[in-house]
Amino acid sequence: MTIRVLIADDQMMVREGFSVLLGAMPDIEVAGEAVNGREAVDRVRELSPDVVLMDIRMPELNGIEATREIMAANSGAKVLVLTTFDLDEYVYQALRAGASGFLLKDASARQLADGVRVVAAGEALLAPSVTRRLITEFSKLAQTSRPSSAARLAYGELTDRETEVLVLIARGLSNSEIAESLVVAESTIKTHVSRVLVKLGLRDRTQAAVFAYEARLVSPG
Repeated sequence: MTIRVLIADDQMMVREGFSVLLGAMPDIEVAGEAVNGREAVDRVRELSPDVVLMDIRMPELNGIEATREIMAANSGAKVLVLTTFDLDEYVYQALRAGASGFLLKDASARQLADGVRVVAAGEALLAPSVTRRLITEFSKLAQTSRPSSAARLAYGELTDRETEVLVLIARGLSNSEIAESLVVAESTIKTHVSRVLVKLGLRDRTQAAVFAYEARLVSPG
């Protein structure tokens, strides 16, 4: 199945470069481009892409607000945020808004294409350097807030095994790695992951990881 991608970035050279790189992939089609966040929201409505490559810092509507609007519209599009800085202060906010992952703009063509495929498949994607920033943000959160009653109630509905799977998701393990760790079939883990997302009302593994940290099921570091 061909993955349809929308590229949202205010720099023409970036848009054109990504279009060329992704257009060369047999399983990826560049469905369109957007020059700012507002246009990205409109283009998602018009084109129904599978994945949006979203720059964070754009005029009119930034990538965080655009992501939030796209997720609220339930279009089915996944957002993969591209940032120039591995210490971008908006990483945590964008994940909260519903982004499925992050890549740095200096990623190779292969990393970019693989990132699109991973996100399109419903998996989470975080560049290692961005993950370090995210953990820093979680550390600050842990020092300044307490898990909400809603969060405590939600994860209280999970079985012990589902809670265990959620913790491993938050630690960055893939389904196959979780299956190996728990000595069960990968298909069993996929079922557990699906049930976790449904019970917690979450869209994907990235939101599950955020939830696990916020509910203090996992400690940063």
